[in-house]
Amino acid sequence: MNRRQLLKATAALAAAPQLHGQTEAKGHLRAGLVAYSYRKQFAAGTMNYEGLIRQVSDWGLDGIDTTVYWFPDTSDQYLASLRRAAYKNAISLYSIAVRVRLCQPTPQLQRAELETAKKWIDVAEKVGATHVRVFGGAIPKDASESQAIAWAVEVLKMSAEYAGKKGIFLGVEDDGGLTTTAEPTVAIVKQADSPWVGINLDTGNFQTDDPYADLARCAPYAVNVQVKVEIKRRGQAKAERSDLGQCGTSI
Repeated sequence: MNRRQLLKATAALAAAPQLHGQTEAKGHLRAGLVAYSYRKQFAAGTMNYEGLIRQVSDWGLDGIDTTVYWFPDTSDQYLASLRRAAYKNAISLYSIAVRVRLCQPTPQLQRAELETAKKWIDVAEKVGATHVRVFGGAIPKDASESQAIAWAVEVLKMSAEYAGKKGIFLGVEDDGGLTTTAEPTVAIVKQADSPWVGINLDTGNFQTDDPYADLARCAPYAVNVQVKVEIKRRGQAKAERSDLGQCGTSI
């Protein structure tokens, strides 16, 4: 996707209220980039966050989801340097993506995951992010989906209590495992029952018979949206191009 296509996609999603028959939008979407899109370059050492910030600014986008896997460290000095670079380039580091997996089957594991979440919530605060995306995790062997949801909710509730005190949202991403489909993803968010919890809605991750229907089920709970140019239906050997207009209608 080039810059023109990206901005066009954002405009299509922003027009969703009109597509639903509403006469006036209640808000607007800002266009950003998920750093994970450059995972190969980060892994190869040919891209760093300072360079990505400048590039995103040159494209005229608004912000970056700073996937933390490629932070060289989380020292105050490094995080402050990122925040400075973002400010100087008029870029918002609006979100961070972290390896928090909510579904943990024992109280001990749940407390450990909470501590991991708290660590990254603190990092988010230091770079000025108001959103942290987290993952449902795998369903443990011999556990039911309802059990897995309950375990995930426990970690999410505790994490949200901490995040909310700092004004930071937690977005549960639809990304395989427990959050492969809309139903359990929505259930986790609803049962957490926190004003600081929502869905980090990824338009390309639902490999179901009708991914657009899953998007529509999750959309009311979305606090952040990641638009992908492809979707893959259940049983398909190859992905297909996303219908961005239909994505906008779903959302």
